Amino acid sequence: MSFLDIDNVSFTYPGWPPVVRAVDWRIDEGEFHCLVGRSGCGKTTLLKLAAGLLQPDTGRIRLRGRQLLAPGPQLGFVFQSPTLLDWHRVIDNVLLPVSLQHPPTPEEIDQARQLLELLGLADYSGHFPRQLSGGQQSRVALARALVLEPALLLMDEPFAALDAITRGELQDDLLQMCSLRRTTVLFVTHDIAEAVYLGDRVAVMDRGRIVENMEVDVGKPRLPALRYGASFNRHCERVRAAMDLATA
Repeated sequence: MSFLDIDNVSFTYPGWPPVVRAVDWRIDEGEFHCLVGRSGCGKTTLLKLAAGLLQPDTGRIRLRGRQLLAPGPQLGFVFQSPTLLDWHRVIDNVLLPVSLQHPPTPEEIDQARQLLELLGLADYSGHFPRQLSGGQQSRVALARALVLEPALLLMDEPFAALDAITRGELQDDLLQMCSLRRTTVLFVTHDIAEAVYLGDRVAVMDRGRIVENMEVDVGKPRLPALRYGASFNRHCERVRAAMDLATA
């Protein structure tokens, strides 16, 4: 049994055609899986199902062998926008998942500060979100998602609104953080190059179905120079071809 098992899962919003159709997907512990597809193909809905935010109409989702019925501390979620609390300092935003359960302990506060340091934000813990750039806000959102050391991190196009240089830096930060913690990741993106750079595997979704699920064999660690190599571009071409074939 895999770490995350999605077995024959379908989902329909009332009054709409099926959004997710008989999806089977397996993710092993510590793997980084990316999901790409055109707008409206069902990516975000599938991510919400994997988070327990929605329940499938048919099929089931199991995390470590147990059926996933609701979100919990074993899951971290990063949305398309950072969704920080404007009236909270950076450190308090990072500690929010802890504060919702109990007052943070000195050890938990220290852990939050360590995350900020790893993400280059050690000097910003007392700042408010309005004092940060977009990239810095995204780093705070990532630290918040990791503060409870979730087994599974779910990310919904978290870097889509950032400039190319900041986006690349955050991709590297994300890979480093997840590698250190052996965090399993399911990452939704429109960006083929981003999916190939981050993912151990890339799945292509079309009209609610997974139509391709391919291994990314470009070596590790992933370094920025990789983006200009022949192997990287061949993988990008394979993903694009799968998307084009699905919509043909």
